[in-house]
Amino acid sequence: MYPVFEKFADWATYDILRLVPETRLAGSVHFFIQDVTKIFFLLTVIVFAIGFFRALLTPERVRKAVAGRSRFVSYPMAVGLGAVTPFCSCSSVPLFIGFLKARIPLGVTMAFLIASPMINEVAVVVLASAIGWKYAALYVAAGLTVGVLGGLLIEVLKLEKWVEEYVWKIRMGETALQKANNSLKARLAYAREQVREILGRIWIYVLVGIGIGAILHGFIPQSFFLKYASPDNLFAVPAAVLIGIPLYSNATGVIPIVEALLGKGVPLGTVLALMMSVAAISLPEMIILRKVLKPQLIATFTGILFVAFISVGFLFNFLVV
Repeated sequence: MYPVFEKFADWATYDILRLVPETRLAGSVHFFIQDVTKIFFLLTVIVFAIGFFRALLTPERVRKAVAGRSRFVSYPMAVGLGAVTPFCSCSSVPLFIGFLKARIPLGVTMAFLIASPMINEVAVVVLASAIGWKYAALYVAAGLTVGVLGGLLIEVLKLEKWVEEYVWKIRMGETALQKANNSLKARLAYAREQVREILGRIWIYVLVGIGIGAILHGFIPQSFFLKYASPDNLFAVPAAVLIGIPLYSNATGVIPIVEALLGKGVPLGTVLALMMSVAAISLPEMIILRKVLKPQLIATFTGILFVAFISVGFLFNFLVV
């Protein structure tokens, strides 16, 4: 299937735009056209398919599924549900409050909030199409591990005192679950709405990510990355995490950048650290969480993720050579 997008990019770049092959501009334009058509096609198909089968998965059901479980069950379940739920930053506050009022431990709640933006099945499939299933699986494994260990550490530190007081005072009654509509028509309608909503929310980030990836692919020489982002440079991984924090996007939007960086020879661990930082430590996410968390907990949460992402980067740079 993927050669179709490459052939279309060949036709658009060299026949329609008449750019000279093997030039930097042609390489960047070809990369941009190929990734735009491929990624948006995959996004539409995958989001529709997953929406069709996930029509019944709501924040309320996620909360009820995790509530009352033992630690051995709740942490894997929290990060697993976080990885397959498409809840955005605007859902963070009600989800956070709902989890705590359901007597779900703070650590489990934070584990969910770590995994949810960092991993989702749409991003995983698109990532696999760009760089292969092996690397996609490594990213998922690292993200789930960071979610569990980060949540456990927050629970061990007993940081409930740094949750805003009003959160504990909110009285939430048991929300009545609406009767499921399993009809084919309802599921198709939900799937179409998911495509419209999710693509409408992330398309600009995807285009920006592809644009940055195209520039890296066509105009930045490989020698630059080999000099400053090699495994021998101990500052490369921390720098990647710091660079990723202000680059607000989601896991899908940063994939073209990942693809371009790996193509230039940047080590896998450094690239994974950047991707995790972009997806999980965004400034808008922290601003939204400030409504329910005190600055001390936000700083601790960010610090734990910062150290975790650097550790993941160094580990994968050591293991994957």
